[in-house]
Amino acid sequence: MALTKQDRRLRIKRRIRKSIAGTAERPRMSVFRSNKQISVQIIDDLTGKTLLATSSLIKEIAEKKSTKLEQAELVGSSIAEKAIAAGITGVVFDRNGYLYHGRIKSLADAARKSGLKF
Repeated sequence: MALTKQDRRLRIKRRIRKSIAGTAERPRMSVFRSNKQISVQIIDDLTGKTLLATSSLIKEIAEKKSTKLEQAELVGSSIAEKAIAAGITGVVFDRNGYLYHGRIKSLADAARKSGLKF
């Protein structure tokens, strides 16, 4: 029986999460992508707390009428600015089972361009 897209992504996600974990010095930057929106969290896995979060649903990004790719870039630069303001300079990137392509790649590139290291 063939795997569904969700099963395939969850399998990849489990495989990725075996090897990466966020610490207080280098938290994990986890990306979630739906068909319409994209969101990012910066997580400290040792304490199990979300340090920062942003998504394409926040008012500043949602008001701009743009494509999903442009929204991902805005979310990436927004999370990088928030992280640097909070004193976080480096993160571990967790693509969450999604291919490093399209919106995920543009979000990561925008975060790197804004000064976040990973």
